Amino acid sequence: MIPRYTRPQMGRVWSDQHKLERWLQVEVAVCEAWAELGRIPNQALEPIRRARVDPEAWARHEREMHHDFNAFLRALADSLGEQSRYVHLGLTSYDVEDTALSLRLREAADLLEEDLRLLAGAVEQRAREHKDTLTIGRTHGVHAEPTTFGLKLTLWLDELRRHQRRLAQTKESVSVGKISGAVGTHATVPPEVEEKVCARLGLAVAPVSDQVLARDRHAGFIATLALIAASLEKFATEIRHLQRTEVLEAEEPFEEGQTGSSAMPHKRNPEKCERICGLARLFRGYTVTALDNVALWHERDISHSSAERVILPDACIALDYMLDLFTMIVRGLQVYPERMRENLELTQGLVFSQRVLLALVEKGLSRQEAYQLVQRNAMVAWRERRPFLDLLCDDTDVMARISRDELAQLFDYNYYLRYVDVTFERLGL
Repeated sequence: MIPRYTRPQMGRVWSDQHKLERWLQVEVAVCEAWAELGRIPNQALEPIRRARVDPEAWARHEREMHHDFNAFLRALADSLGEQSRYVHLGLTSYDVEDTALSLRLREAADLLEEDLRLLAGAVEQRAREHKDTLTIGRTHGVHAEPTTFGLKLTLWLDELRRHQRRLAQTKESVSVGKISGAVGTHATVPPEVEEKVCARLGLAVAPVSDQVLARDRHAGFIATLALIAASLEKFATEIRHLQRTEVLEAEEPFEEGQTGSSAMPHKRNPEKCERICGLARLFRGYTVTALDNVALWHERDISHSSAERVILPDACIALDYMLDLFTMIVRGLQVYPERMRENLELTQGLVFSQRVLLALVEKGLSRQEAYQLVQRNAMVAWRERRPFLDLLCDDTDVMARISRDELAQLFDYNYYLRYVDVTFERLGL
């Protein structure tokens, strides 16, 4: 991922330096396990624990060897000397690479969990703030019935909480290690070593593996991140629509000194939300690639490796950035209740059409008869921009069934707020 969208902590997780550190951590844990079993002399452990890998030496060796892990082992040997003969005993490269990758995926998931927690907290705060802020609900982009801006945000909050549970589950799924040898038979490294290593690293043991960990785990991880990104796109798209000049019910933060256009100084564009939507598109491709990586030849091939070097870091880095950015957007979101009320009244009371329909049905009309009566008046109100209530009161067929006072009582926005508290209570708010 380009530096523009890379936050420092997540960037460090996916840096080459940290990869080398995690590889070394796994190798040391294996040596400690072998020492417990008497295969490696205890006096060899201290030099091994102190060993370091010079990134420049590693890069130099890789240019020669065209194998990054063998280059790592050579750079480690440069640091360690004769004790290096005890390193990588009985292992294949992916015992170390996949186990270390699991450590990094867990680290990345920890950061994303905190990102989600902060975003959910910001959404919850704004939902409470606008619990009773009346606005128009839209279906197909067209005015439907009144709702509240707080209710709109509770839907986001509920979705984010599901993502928190999904991320916790997928973190558990990828937090596994494998130290099982060339094709997973444990022929050169017994299961006891694997168990000791994983316990040291705080990982579960993969019950079975071949030369690599099964890639359905990693595909599930990417799919979870893609779902979160899709929700962020959904939320950002809503704000983009609400920020349109003709609507202008909410607006993303616009800071002092910020500009919106090189040509038009008046512009205040929803560029942050557009950035969220653009980055979300990447995740569809990441997901397809992760699914393609599940099918490897026999006990393993290396077709997944090149793709994972891109999609795993990029997905984590991009989502970390998107979650942080959207948290800032939510916290600084400008909400305009007065404009919401203006827009609510644009259709001259048409938002109450269902209430009138139901009242006429209760008065004895069939649903089809009532629908026809209400719709014909609604269409006149729509075309001629005349108050819907006045038209209904002038319609003798309507007035034959219901009084003016009864009709007027139906045109009450508070009717739509009756159960807002219930939704908030269900979410523990």
